[in-house]
Amino acid sequence: MQQRPLGRTGRLVSAIGLGTWQLGADWGAVDEDDALAVLAASADAGVTLFDTADVYGDGRSEKLIGRFLASRPDHGITVATKMGRRVDQLRENYTEEAFRGWTERSRENLGVDTLDLVQLHCPPTDVIAADDLFDALDRLVEDGLIAAYGVSVETCEQALAAIARPGVTNVQIIFNPFRLKPLDEVLPAAAAAQVAIFARVPLASGLLSGKYTTATTFASDDHRSYNRHGEAFDRGETFSGVDFEVGIAAASELAAALPEGVSLPAASLAWIAAQPGITSVIPGARTPQQAEANAAAGALLEPGAFDLEGFDAAVHGVYDRHLRDEIHPLW
Repeated sequence: MQQRPLGRTGRLVSAIGLGTWQLGADWGAVDEDDALAVLAASADAGVTLFDTADVYGDGRSEKLIGRFLASRPDHGITVATKMGRRVDQLRENYTEEAFRGWTERSRENLGVDTLDLVQLHCPPTDVIAADDLFDALDRLVEDGLIAAYGVSVETCEQALAAIARPGVTNVQIIFNPFRLKPLDEVLPAAAAAQVAIFARVPLASGLLSGKYTTATTFASDDHRSYNRHGEAFDRGETFSGVDFEVGIAAASELAAALPEGVSLPAASLAWIAAQPGITSVIPGARTPQQAEANAAAGALLEPGAFDLEGFDAAVHGVYDRHLRDEIHPLW
């Protein structure tokens, strides 16, 4: 597993990380033993970045990670959490007092004195534009409550604004073979500024797993049922904002372009991780087997292991045929 610099922090994190939204049970129920097994499988496979948030299961995801890490004192894992979605998304609800309260809650959930990395969780654009809030984040670093901070964003414009902030360590953005706009400006700007990029929703909520058909259904408590049109939060977080049937057709075409023995999810994760400017890809996993398969995609980054250039051509061809007019211009 490749280990890459986390911005200017001096830390290294794995090219394939682990997203843990699903461990909060927002993708259907995941019991505690299964969740802990996913964390263990990922760590054993060389994953050194766990991404979570204080709202995943109302803190359940953070608490499970805290339990797991306490059982492995020498774990070497960086935990990136997020804050800001516990309130209505208004500029006035983002204050230093709120930051300190959210940070304290996450420290307690994770069982640590200092949080490795805290990201503002897809805040409104005017929050990213607020100098005083980034001054407040700097004070949290000075006080030893957090080691570093970043921003998770919905749009490329927000990403560029966050990258321009001198104290920002990372930007987290949706990026996958269905969402290519970050290639144009975001990734080059991040590389130039030494800001890490975490690619989230890398498998388009499972569309790029290659397992779904137009007849596939999801549980009622799975966001892939209740948020297809943005009913609960930004539509782009579910299937990358792509219509389900369009996504199935595009995924099928991508899968057909792969050589025998290379799966579509592995190819997709490796392709994302290979893009200049990407620090880590953070797919989720609900089983140890999925976690191991995701981590194994890192091996495709080795020279000669996989025709990344050929797959890149397939990605751009499928995007032009199926998705260019489907994706919202801001994405």
